Amino acid sequence: MRLSFRAPLPSRGLLRLTSSAPTARPSLGRPSTDLKSTRSLLPLQPRRLFNMNSQELTQYYADAPPAVVRLEIEKHFNALDDKAKRYAHFISRASLAGNRIVLRQVSPESESIYDFIITLHRAAAGDWKGLAKKVGVDEAGLSAFLQYAAQFLGNSGNYKSFGDSKFIPRCDESVFTTLASASPEAEKYLKATDGAIFSADKPGLLHLGFTDEGHLTTYYPDSPSITKDEIDAVAKWMQVKGLLPENTRLRKTEDGVFELLIASAITSLPADGGDAGKEAEFVISEGPLEGKTIKLVYGDYSKEMAEITKNIKKAAENAENETQVKMHTAYAKSFEEGSLLAFKDSQRYWVKDQGPMVESNIGFIETYRDPAGIRGEWEGFAAVVNQDRTRAFGELVRSAPSLIPLLPWGKDFEKDKFLSPDFTSLEVLTFCGSGIPAGINIPNYDDIRQLEGFKNVSLGNVLSAKAPDEKIPFIAESDLEVYKKYRDASFEVQVGLHELTGHGCGKLLQETAPGVYNFDVKNPPVSPVTGKPITTWYKPGQTWGSVFGGLAGAYEECRAELVAMHLSCEFSALKIFGFGDGSTDIDGEAGDVLYASYLSMARAGLTSIEFWDPKSQKWGQPHCQARFAILKSFLEAEDDFCKLEYKNEDLSDLTIRLDRSKILTSGRKAVGDFLQKLHIYKSTADVETGSKFFTEMSNVGLEYWGTKVRNVVLKNKQPRKVFVQANTYLDEKTGQVTIKHYEPTLEGVIESWADREE
Repeated sequence: MRLSFRAPLPSRGLLRLTSSAPTARPSLGRPSTDLKSTRSLLPLQPRRLFNMNSQELTQYYADAPPAVVRLEIEKHFNALDDKAKRYAHFISRASLAGNRIVLRQVSPESESIYDFIITLHRAAAGDWKGLAKKVGVDEAGLSAFLQYAAQFLGNSGNYKSFGDSKFIPRCDESVFTTLASASPEAEKYLKATDGAIFSADKPGLLHLGFTDEGHLTTYYPDSPSITKDEIDAVAKWMQVKGLLPENTRLRKTEDGVFELLIASAITSLPADGGDAGKEAEFVISEGPLEGKTIKLVYGDYSKEMAEITKNIKKAAENAENETQVKMHTAYAKSFEEGSLLAFKDSQRYWVKDQGPMVESNIGFIETYRDPAGIRGEWEGFAAVVNQDRTRAFGELVRSAPSLIPLLPWGKDFEKDKFLSPDFTSLEVLTFCGSGIPAGINIPNYDDIRQLEGFKNVSLGNVLSAKAPDEKIPFIAESDLEVYKKYRDASFEVQVGLHELTGHGCGKLLQETAPGVYNFDVKNPPVSPVTGKPITTWYKPGQTWGSVFGGLAGAYEECRAELVAMHLSCEFSALKIFGFGDGSTDIDGEAGDVLYASYLSMARAGLTSIEFWDPKSQKWGQPHCQARFAILKSFLEAEDDFCKLEYKNEDLSDLTIRLDRSKILTSGRKAVGDFLQKLHIYKSTADVETGSKFFTEMSNVGLEYWGTKVRNVVLKNKQPRKVFVQANTYLDEKTGQVTIKHYEPTLEGVIESWADREE
């Protein structure tokens, strides 16, 4: 589980908006630009954009320009000894070896687009202007290409990592074909995209999701007829067989056979059998798939998995301790043979490897982008521990057992013992995946988290990376000074409480084996929501993710965010981060941090509406769905705690008004009531009530939120950061590792990725 931050969302009509005039439907037009020439700018053919007005189309343009920032790491990396540098280097190489896996997990065309960009970089030999002049592309066209390329590389694909919506270049398609003429190889890769870079004629395909809802997914490749019910039925069969889904894809062949594609270096069933034994083909005898065949197909991403395995084994040779050796040995078995049981072993060792100088995790981890919410995207990182910042998090860990009882539920719904995790502040060397979060809490396996523990990490150089000239819409002029001064500090508090106490708290009431319970089933706990004994719990083999399905990600992120909002009202918690003396003082510096935190969450909830799709009326980003629901709880709070104000008919002056003096009363009560319901429904596996409640809280609708509010949010949206990461190089003769940084420019982003292909 991870914490990313980028404004959240709106709600049903609770914002006390006072105008309901209809929005005029504008005609198609060109996007705005700062470039001197507009000859190449995007007059995309209406045949490709039917059923979309200009406001709707704007959200799909690539940022112009994206905010390029550098992850500063050199001084932290250089402080490591030679062995630790080699250890970090090999983990970095293993992580990056999975980049093509990420590309293939995003869209069918992403890998070809990637090769097109890298090939053009080589053809340009660093002189992009010279290349453009040679083939006849003007300044505006080249700028649009570079902006698109940098954003593509920053997202590892042509769909936003935060929002899962497609982005398209701000230039005519002829710019790309003309640039491609500089290299026959580039022409080959551009042709292989089959026009998908610019295509927008099917609005559903502009978003990732289930194919039977008209969206795009590559987690179910070459399977246009596969349905959600079939995906769910295969998932239930896997659960019975003891097969975990994270490193799999599912394909339905033309003759109706279901092929479970397992990521592994080997291309056949392991000699000693796989996680489901020595069989690789099964005929289903009952249920919705009765008579159907399921085949286990090993070797998905085999080339990449072999390279990953090779580098992980080299990391083991340079490990700091025996626990790390065992961890990487388990990783290697998992990546070579496709065993997720071996991967779970790696995570057990990872939890035990506390206080390393170089931290890492790697594998198919987060399941946000699979529309079914169970299959993981490739992710890997190597980072250096920041010892000074880690000390504050250590104090938070020590304080957690006294903070968690302050949450709005009793001990029956909490772990018997808080498993004190490692909580470190990291400076990222390498992060390979579709996006870089601000904080992480893993592993995601419930049994490990409940019984053995977990780790929390805060990514310091991600948090501190600043984009130049960032605008801050929707914050009142009178609040800007406090907001700007304390938003980073408040976010660090939010990350800490979200990851440690949010994802780290709570007990799942379970029948752990037939007739065996982790609670008194004869005298079941009384729900603080209903005042009655609970009637639901997790059955043997069920997990939080398998029960709540595709809603689990957003639901859990909302619960963790609410825990952080609730506990940040404890001034003893704010003291841990260096603010105040622990006494309640809403008007002091600690109060400033708390106020900035609530303002940030309200603003995040508002701006998240960008990631709600009015066509499908669905959310494209779990964190955004979560934060919008929280904003709604603010707006529903008693005593006018939070309001959205405006005077202009078009909402162009829309402003958040949040009463600082009521945070500790009506604000905290609203947060606590919302949190209590989410937690109890999760703890008791009450999927029916919990899903209905959370869906209602995050419902947008097409009236104010889905039209007028969303339009003004889109007009004010800020570009997301694209991070430029360093590369490391090993001298085989001396064993020395050196590091190379890149300029925080569009060209620097492309160069850094091209160097990784050398």
